[in-house]
Amino acid sequence: MYPGDVRYTREHEWVRLDGQTAVIGITSYAQDELGDVVYVELPSVGEMVSLGSEFGTVESVKAVSPLFAPLAGEIVEVNEALIGQPELVNVEPYGSGWMIKVAASTPDELDSLLEAEAYEQFVNDLHA
Repeated sequence: MYPGDVRYTREHEWVRLDGQTAVIGITSYAQDELGDVVYVELPSVGEMVSLGSEFGTVESVKAVSPLFAPLAGEIVEVNEALIGQPELVNVEPYGSGWMIKVAASTPDELDSLLEAEAYEQFVNDLHA
Protein backbone atom coordinates (compact mmCIF):
# COMPACT_ATOMS: atom_id res chain seq x y z
CA MET A 1 0.00 0.00 0.00
CA TYR A 2 2.91 2.37 0.74
CA PRO A 3 5.76 2.60 -1.79
CA GLY A 4 9.04 1.17 -0.55
CA ASP A 5 11.22 3.74 -2.33
CA VAL A 6 10.19 6.61 -0.06
CA ARG A 7 10.53 7.46 3.64
CA TYR A 8 7.67 8.64 5.82
CA THR A 9 7.07 11.00 8.74
CA ARG A 10 4.67 10.54 11.62
CA GLU A 11 2.95 13.70 10.32
CA HIS A 12 2.13 11.78 7.10
CA GLU A 13 4.53 13.38 4.64
CA TRP A 14 6.72 11.29 2.37
CA VAL A 15 10.11 11.99 0.81
CA ARG A 16 11.89 10.35 -2.12
CA LEU A 17 15.55 11.18 -2.65
CA ASP A 18 16.56 11.66 -6.28
CA GLY A 19 20.30 12.33 -6.06
CA GLN A 20 20.59 15.36 -3.76
CA THR A 21 17.02 16.46 -4.49
CA ALA A 22 14.23 15.38 -2.17
CA VAL A 23 10.72 15.12 -3.65
CA ILE A 24 8.09 15.66 -0.92
CA GLY A 25 4.35 15.09 -0.71
CA ILE A 26 1.67 13.71 1.60
CA THR A 27 0.89 10.03 1.99
CA SER A 28 -2.08 8.17 0.61
CA TYR A 29 -3.27 7.80 4.21
CA ALA A 30 -3.17 11.58 4.72
CA GLN A 31 -5.03 12.40 1.52
CA ASP A 32 -7.61 9.72 2.32
CA GLU A 33 -8.18 11.16 5.80
CA LEU A 34 -8.46 14.69 4.40
CA GLY A 35 -10.96 13.82 1.70
CA ASP A 36 -11.18 15.84 -1.50
CA VAL A 37 -8.27 18.31 -1.64
CA VAL A 38 -9.49 21.69 -2.91
CA TYR A 39 -6.45 23.93 -2.36
CA VAL A 40 -2.73 23.60 -1.68
CA GLU A 41 -0.61 26.50 -0.41
CA LEU A 42 3.08 26.01 -1.13
CA PRO A 43 6.20 28.10 -0.48
CA SER A 44 8.30 29.87 -3.09
CA VAL A 45 11.37 28.51 -4.83
CA GLY A 46 14.48 29.66 -2.97
CA GLU A 47 12.94 29.49 0.50
CA MET A 48 14.74 27.42 3.12
CA VAL A 49 13.01 24.78 5.21
CA SER A 50 14.31 23.06 8.31
CA LEU A 51 13.49 19.62 9.62
CA GLY A 52 9.96 19.70 11.05
CA SER A 53 9.20 23.25 9.96
CA GLU A 54 5.86 24.11 8.38
CA PHE A 55 6.18 24.69 4.64
CA GLY A 56 2.56 25.09 3.56
CA THR A 57 -0.99 23.89 3.98
CA VAL A 58 -3.38 21.54 2.28
CA GLU A 59 -7.09 22.33 2.37
CA SER A 60 -9.83 19.80 1.86
CA VAL A 61 -13.57 19.78 2.20
CA LYS A 62 -12.99 18.57 5.78
CA ALA A 63 -10.05 20.57 7.14
CA VAL A 64 -6.98 22.72 6.61
CA SER A 65 -3.79 20.88 7.59
CA PRO A 66 -0.23 22.12 7.88
CA LEU A 67 2.57 20.50 5.89
CA PHE A 68 5.87 19.76 7.65
CA ALA A 69 9.30 19.40 6.07
CA PRO A 70 10.77 15.91 6.52
CA LEU A 71 14.28 17.31 6.02
CA ALA A 72 16.17 20.58 5.72
CA GLY A 73 17.21 22.37 2.56
CA GLU A 74 16.37 24.92 -0.11
CA ILE A 75 13.18 24.63 -2.13
CA VAL A 76 14.21 24.22 -5.76
CA GLU A 77 10.81 23.50 -7.30
CA VAL A 78 7.12 23.60 -6.38
CA ASN A 79 4.42 21.61 -8.14
CA GLU A 80 2.67 24.41 -10.03
CA ALA A 81 0.13 21.90 -11.40
CA LEU A 82 -1.48 21.75 -7.95
CA ILE A 83 -2.63 25.37 -8.28
CA GLY A 84 -5.16 24.45 -10.95
CA GLN A 85 -5.50 20.77 -10.08
CA PRO A 86 -5.22 20.26 -6.31
CA GLU A 87 -7.08 16.96 -6.74
CA LEU A 88 -3.82 15.45 -8.05
CA VAL A 89 -2.92 15.02 -4.37
CA ASN A 90 -5.87 12.61 -4.08
CA VAL A 91 -5.38 10.90 -7.42
CA GLU A 92 -1.60 10.32 -7.36
CA PRO A 93 -0.14 11.25 -3.96
CA TYR A 94 3.22 9.59 -4.80
CA GLY A 95 3.28 10.70 -8.45
CA SER A 96 1.88 13.85 -10.03
CA GLY A 97 0.53 14.96 -6.62
CA TRP A 98 4.01 15.70 -5.21
CA MET A 99 4.32 19.13 -3.58
CA ILE A 100 7.87 20.44 -3.38
CA LYS A 101 11.43 19.52 -4.30
CA VAL A 102 14.20 20.40 -1.88
CA ALA A 103 17.97 20.46 -2.32
CA ALA A 104 18.68 18.45 0.81
CA SER A 105 21.28 20.14 2.97
CA THR A 106 21.44 17.20 5.39
CA PRO A 107 20.46 14.04 3.47
CA ASP A 108 21.26 11.84 6.49
CA GLU A 109 18.09 13.25 8.11
CA LEU A 110 16.34 10.59 6.03
CA ASP A 111 17.72 7.99 8.42
CA SER A 112 15.35 9.24 11.12
CA LEU A 113 12.27 8.71 8.92
CA LEU A 114 10.12 5.61 8.74
CA GLU A 115 10.46 2.97 6.06
CA ALA A 116 7.26 1.73 4.37
CA GLU A 117 6.69 -1.24 6.69
CA ALA A 118 7.19 0.85 9.83
CA TYR A 119 4.90 3.59 8.51
CA GLU A 120 2.20 1.04 7.70
CA GLN A 121 2.44 -0.30 11.25
CA PHE A 122 2.27 3.28 12.60
CA VAL A 123 -0.93 3.92 10.61
CA ASN A 124 -2.43 0.61 11.74
CA ASP A 125 -1.67 1.50 15.35
CA LEU A 126 -3.59 4.76 14.96
CA HIS A 127 -6.73 2.73 14.39
CA ALA A 128 -6.09 0.03 16.99
